[in-house]
Amino acid sequence: MDYITVKQAAEKWGISDRRTRILCAEGKIDGAIRRGRSYLIPATALKPVDGRTLRGKKIPEQYAALFSSVDELKNELERHRPLTEGELTRLRDEFLVEFTYNSNAIEGNTLTLQETALALEGVTIDQKPLKDHFEAIGHRDAFLYVCSLVSEKVAISEWIIKDVHSLVLMDRPDDKGVYRRMPVKIMGAVHEPPQPYLVPVQMERLIERFSEGRRHILEACALFHLDFEGIHPFIDGNGRTGRLILNLMLMQAGYPPVDVKFTDRKNYYACFDSYYSDGDASPMVRMIAGYVKERLSQYLTIINN
Repeated sequence: MDYITVKQAAEKWGISDRRTRILCAEGKIDGAIRRGRSYLIPATALKPVDGRTLRGKKIPEQYAALFSSVDELKNELERHRPLTEGELTRLRDEFLVEFTYNSNAIEGNTLTLQETALALEGVTIDQKPLKDHFEAIGHRDAFLYVCSLVSEKVAISEWIIKDVHSLVLMDRPDDKGVYRRMPVKIMGAVHEPPQPYLVPVQMERLIERFSEGRRHILEACALFHLDFEGIHPFIDGNGRTGRLILNLMLMQAGYPPVDVKFTDRKNYYACFDSYYSDGDASPMVRMIAGYVKERLSQYLTIINN
């Protein structure tokens, strides 16, 4: 393994020599070894997360190591920013097709990944429902809208959520952007969503809790997603809308968007069952953090090649 000095690491990470030595002494730099009065640091080591930036955040011990590893990758990606317009477009477009395919497939859309890509280019797929084409286009437009909200630094609100839902349900004029007015059941789920008259007040409280900002964003996003899907505010399109809002929150905090895979849907559903049966949010927190970590690693690989 190649090593660098404390001074070299400090210059690389943009911090002082003294701060780097303290991090080594506290065991916060993986692989660092002591040599006499100084340290040698693996050349591939990532800059540790500065805990001082997390003051006031409530981080459960069970998530500390996971969140730290994710944030170290995030800090590494930020060293490459700002990315060029070409780099940003490439990352967004490659993500968009897979995200649209997976999110729609989870909800029963029959378009394959390749067919989804063609539908987004305006091609009509023979023998596939027109509804499936509208869902692909609506999801794409909703994601691009989310990206614009991130650029404009627009805060999460009920109005924003309804706007995203309106794009997701672009072919349903009577239902889009409107809270449901009838009771619903989630097939196969242990949880029963609240009665319609409770939806507005529960949505308002949900946004208020998220806005308090007391938790690490990865945990806050997971809890919001769990509660949003539990409220099930719309008659249809809740899953797709919820995953878009999840990504809006992540992207606003400087993380990449995540793509819940169709092949992972059983584990995804199990996360909701764990939360609503046992009050355990950790499966969803770990799933989302794992997806973020994977996406950060992919972006770093692309940029460094």
